[in-house]
Amino acid sequence: MFLENTSNANEKFGWIEVICGSMFSGKTEELIRRLKRAKIAKQKIEIFKPIIDVRYDEQMVVSHDENQIRSTPVPAAAHIKLLADDCDVVGIDEAQFFDSEIVEVCNDLANRGIRVIVAGLDMDFKGKPFGPMPELMAVAEYVTKVHAICARTGKLANYSYRKAADQDKQVMLGETDVYEPLSREAFYKEQRSKKLKQMNVDTEILSSKDAAKK
Repeated sequence: MFLENTSNANEKFGWIEVICGSMFSGKTEELIRRLKRAKIAKQKIEIFKPIIDVRYDEQMVVSHDENQIRSTPVPAAAHIKLLADDCDVVGIDEAQFFDSEIVEVCNDLANRGIRVIVAGLDMDFKGKPFGPMPELMAVAEYVTKVHAICARTGKLANYSYRKAADQDKQVMLGETDVYEPLSREAFYKEQRSKKLKQMNVDTEILSSKDAAKK
């Protein structure tokens, strides 16, 4: 359970909170909720997101429920450190898209007395750890894993299944037209089905080559 600290009191150090999970699990919604609470507490906040994320808006951080808060798009993690002066709280959305320096940046901000709240996908569409997220989760004081609802079974979902044909690029922006949340059971069945289809295709290709030789 996440127990919210709203103030650093007399401590000179901040901390790192990571909100992770699959697509459509409410990560950004939870990030915005915490940031708005900090704002109500009259703390100075800054929000950053990767410049490549323009799915909803170029400037705003927007959740799937259309909840939003103004942010600063940045091309690299190093820019966050430069722009986060005199902040009490720093929010970072879609952290998986940042370079590995994001871990050092978050640690540096926390060591300067700033509360750092990071949201991002913990796994890519293949179910593999995504970018700097595993390391961020390791150094964070608080990690909250949220879940979507599986589009096939109605169970808790923690996988982001890519429906699109391109299965090579790790980064592909999209919404429900490209991705759907799946439970372990549904994700495993989809992965197994893909492997079987690929095996059949490979077998057909080999058979065609053998027939051509004859």
